[in-house]
Amino acid sequence: MFCKILPQSTRGYSRYFTSSGKLGPKNCGEHLEQAKNDFPVCKCGFDMLDAGFFNDCKKLEIQKGAKDFNLPVIRSNRKLVGNVNGGLHNLSPLVFNSAWKSQDAKQITGKFNYPVSSGIQRPKNDEDIAFMSILELGQLVKAKLITSEELTAIFLNRLKRYGPVLESVITITEELAYKQAKEADQLLAEGRYLGPLHGIPYGLKDIIAVPNYPTTWGSKSFKDQVLDVEAWVYKRLKSAGAVLVAKLVSGSLAYDDIWFGGRTRNPWNIEEFSTGSSAGPASCTSAGIVPFAIGSETVGSITYPASRCGVTALRPTFGAVGRTGVMSTSESLDKLGPLCRSAADCAVVLDAIRGKDPDDLSSRDIMLGDPFSVDITKLTVGYLEDADKEVVDVLKSKGVNMVPFNLDYTVDSAQGIVSFTMDVDMLAHFDEWQRSNRDDEFEAQDQWPLELRRARVISAVDYIQAQRSRSKLIQEVKENFKVDAFIGDASDWEKVCVGNLVGMPIVVLPTGFKKIPNAPSVDTRRKTTITTGIYAPPDHDHVALALAVTYQSVTNHHKQRPPADNIGPNDSIPNPPISIVHARQLRGY
Repeated sequence: MFCKILPQSTRGYSRYFTSSGKLGPKNCGEHLEQAKNDFPVCKCGFDMLDAGFFNDCKKLEIQKGAKDFNLPVIRSNRKLVGNVNGGLHNLSPLVFNSAWKSQDAKQITGKFNYPVSSGIQRPKNDEDIAFMSILELGQLVKAKLITSEELTAIFLNRLKRYGPVLESVITITEELAYKQAKEADQLLAEGRYLGPLHGIPYGLKDIIAVPNYPTTWGSKSFKDQVLDVEAWVYKRLKSAGAVLVAKLVSGSLAYDDIWFGGRTRNPWNIEEFSTGSSAGPASCTSAGIVPFAIGSETVGSITYPASRCGVTALRPTFGAVGRTGVMSTSESLDKLGPLCRSAADCAVVLDAIRGKDPDDLSSRDIMLGDPFSVDITKLTVGYLEDADKEVVDVLKSKGVNMVPFNLDYTVDSAQGIVSFTMDVDMLAHFDEWQRSNRDDEFEAQDQWPLELRRARVISAVDYIQAQRSRSKLIQEVKENFKVDAFIGDASDWEKVCVGNLVGMPIVVLPTGFKKIPNAPSVDTRRKTTITTGIYAPPDHDHVALALAVTYQSVTNHHKQRPPADNIGPNDSIPNPPISIVHARQLRGY
């Protein structure tokens, strides 16, 4: 660990230095031994910073400079901006822009032209209603075949029934939900229809602030925190008429699926955990607990749980969705995106939440095309070696020019760049949390506590060098991205790191299922989901969405339902959830 750099008293230390504060080459050797006795060189600290190349004279000089200059500045900045956790205030002026070319914000497209399904009828049972798409539910509401209040009641019941079993829900916003649902119904009665999200329930990952309700960040340290802030994304959805029914699990401080109340489960195989910090949004959407949810990704927190839980999700272009009122991990990596039943639903939600947030310096008005109007026969789409063959074949049959592809770049470690960027940024946002030793109560000690302690000794020089390496990676990816989009494994760690560093969008979509390993019985209905990713260049989310919509128009993997109440007559669940009584009532789920 760090040795102590400075003694309590440095009286007499200045006699070894010139008037400029430097140990010159002439007097350095003469007084070095005496200086080292009075003021020992902290060699271990220099070694941790890979700065062992300094001789002892220079190390002594640096230590004095750190005491006289660096530490007062550090402490002043901490007092000024470092005593509030979460990164909600005093955003860094160092803004990352993921755009590959300049564009005029005034050219942003209008609303997308959504497909309209004719002849939609209200199903007879609530289970079937719960698994309808946003566009289908929107048609029911618009045609007054169901009220928003009725729809809200269905999903509130499912939240109460399945949330404890999946350990996927933090706060049910029942009072707010009924208030917003009644307002939606009243507007419709007055002839005012706000669009396809009018009256549709949804959930928010619990790093997104909503007034009067806890915003826990999934952490024991903040589980009673109530922020008097309306997050930008919440404002956008409210203005579109959507109804917030719950704050869903975020892994503690947006790291993985462990939170202060448990560990979130995969509805397709309840013995398995959901992975990724957007655990609640993925699990709840998969289980028909909400029609859609908003998650976030810094590095993998949408893509991983979406892949595990078998939902369709969009990690948008960096900057496409404003982040005001959202806990910050890394200001140059954080993104908000929808987890839904289908790619068409993702397009609907993106259309509602995209655009410039005046308080988020990284957000932009991005000139997106209409995903429902893209002529896919004019696209050339690459496929990597790990691409799902069915997706390649389906798109080829629909007229897409499919070609083998490899995304080349020379950067050695995208993961290393990610770690330096994310960990240093996160520590800046939770500096006080670490300094007050609250990291000792973190739910998983091998996660943030370990990474952020290590981040404390990453130098500013090396952080900037990592950003320069990131810039080189972005330039090489741009030069080698010779296709309109490409298909590959959505959860491959290297691609997850590269995609997030570049800021490119990806649609994660389910493409099938396989048997779980070591199945407890031959009649188990538990499954492992198979997914793939459709990647596009920054600002081309509509291209990835159009390809995903095309694939899902002729397949039904995204319409399958997890085995909620009947997982197999002879099937038992090892490692049962915390809500064991509730689970047994649900015949093993």
